[in-house]
Amino acid sequence: MSIMERIAIFPGSFDPFTRGHAALVDEALRLFDRIIIGIGNNTSKHGLLTVENRKRLIDDVYATEPRVDVVIYTGLTGEFAEQVGACAIIRGVRNTTDFEYERTMEATNHRIYPALTTVMLFTPAVVADISSSTVREVLAFGRSVEEFLPDGIEINKYL
Repeated sequence: MSIMERIAIFPGSFDPFTRGHAALVDEALRLFDRIIIGIGNNTSKHGLLTVENRKRLIDDVYATEPRVDVVIYTGLTGEFAEQVGACAIIRGVRNTTDFEYERTMEATNHRIYPALTTVMLFTPAVVADISSSTVREVLAFGRSVEEFLPDGIEINKYL
């Protein structure tokens, strides 16, 4: 008898990947055998970092964690989950606005991909105020964003 590996995907744009994202991955690793961070590649959006540099940044964060993989994908998140053999989608919730949005997405995904479970994790309070858009705005005003990013990440290396 073989035991099936429990794989979850954590999809997002991650522009850039923050301490809040890292906290959710850490929590998800307690629940799943493997986490695949899926960077959605929306070619119509131009963000702070190229999708390749977002991947490089996250790969650097998890260089010593073999249970985390980082993959760039296009298309529907549910299709991506099926392609990588995931049983769950991890979503972070910082506040009630996030919850309402994620609840709607969960219902849609469940309708199209009934075998997938959405797991909503609450972002720890200490990092719940951090968002990628806030990081981009602070950076645009020439301020340091080090406190918003995972330890050891220097954003200029990825710009």
